Amino acid sequence: MSSQPMRPPIRLGVNIDHVATLRNARGSAYPDPVRAALLAEAAGADGITAHLREDRRHIVDDDIARLMQAIALPLNFEMAATAEMQAIALRHKPHAVCIVPEKREERTTEGGLEVAADANRLTGFIAPLRDAGCRVSLFIGHDARQVEAALRVGASVVEFHTGHYCDLVAEGRAEAAEAELAALRRAIEAAHAAGLEVHAGHGLTFDTVAPFAAMDAVREVNIGHFLVAEAVFMGLGPAIAEMRRRMDAARA
Repeated sequence: MSSQPMRPPIRLGVNIDHVATLRNARGSAYPDPVRAALLAEAAGADGITAHLREDRRHIVDDDIARLMQAIALPLNFEMAATAEMQAIALRHKPHAVCIVPEKREERTTEGGLEVAADANRLTGFIAPLRDAGCRVSLFIGHDARQVEAALRVGASVVEFHTGHYCDLVAEGRAEAAEAELAALRRAIEAAHAAGLEVHAGHGLTFDTVAPFAAMDAVREVNIGHFLVAEAVFMGLGPAIAEMRRRMDAARA
């Protein structure tokens, strides 16, 4: 009697940046993003993501140091490809480093990293991080050139930017959303076939996570702003637990 093969599990990374945004709005010591990380762990998260921006608008250097000391979950350290951020990553040696595009004037990350046009520099930038034992991820759009370039520069993971799809769903533009999802699915399958581990993130909500959680090629989703916003109404632990439930249901 044959049995169905087990589907690979999907991980939930919880981004705690906007707990720090709320803290910094008053310049107080609370709410503490490290406490949020520990709550996320208890609620079923598989990892913690924190983005140390160049302007320190939310997460600050001390948060990264305290997270490395306090949490048992792997830390995914999001950062721009700058010498300052490379030095910080090499000092702390987090489980993973996710390189993202960054502009000071943007409210949030607006698109994927331009890997193909910056391949030579990124190859040299990534090498010391890999040598230090960090898994290197690149945050990219669904352009096939970027997938191919990610392989060339030495990344082991790509995280696809899902923000545009989520915006189209929120705007009620169903046809355009389906087209965007189809483009993401093609890129995800291509990256997976090429041997890259695939993650997805940006703008995901209870209503938009299912298509990505359902794809066997996607091994992790990273979600932050929605969970912190939903925590205002239902608490952080219950919001994470509900996201975990919806992801697992979609995977099943």
